[in-house]
Amino acid sequence: MKHPEVILVNESDEAIGAMEKMEAHEKGLLHRAFSVFIVNDAGEVLIQQRALDKYHSGGLWTNTCCSHPYPGETTLDAAHRRLMEEMGFDCPLQEIFSFMYKNVFDNGLTEHEFDHVFVGTYNGPIAANTSEVNSYKYMPASEILALMEAEPESFTVWFHRALPMVLQHLNTIIGEVKA
Repeated sequence: MKHPEVILVNESDEAIGAMEKMEAHEKGLLHRAFSVFIVNDAGEVLIQQRALDKYHSGGLWTNTCCSHPYPGETTLDAAHRRLMEEMGFDCPLQEIFSFMYKNVFDNGLTEHEFDHVFVGTYNGPIAANTSEVNSYKYMPASEILALMEAEPESFTVWFHRALPMVLQHLNTIIGEVKA
């Protein structure tokens, strides 16, 4: 099966080409990605457990959804597309920051991503795609942080990096989310 292409970027997030997704992960090349964090009106964060058969990090807990924009697609449009594909809903999203990270996985693949982080608020029904999502739940940030400290291996690498920055941002907007 042919995987879609990702957008290769430099460290300033300027597009420098495109490559098939798995090849980019095999070569560890920097590419554009995004992570979506959804909170409800109670200030709880919607996390998902990745499907067990994902090409990396299967069965680990992470943010609401994440993926890569296609060449020619804006990162915001890709975030909306993927939120619908993975979780079965869409809502307004706002980009709050971006960061780069690199991680080599046990299977030899490398995530080397320029990750754009989006947040949104949603309280409606969820229709998760079971080929992408094993489980999901809303949790208070304090409980997620405690679980991440007790069981760090149960969460994705990028979630460890992004969640504290997301919570810091949300704390400036809404007081009920505790970092």
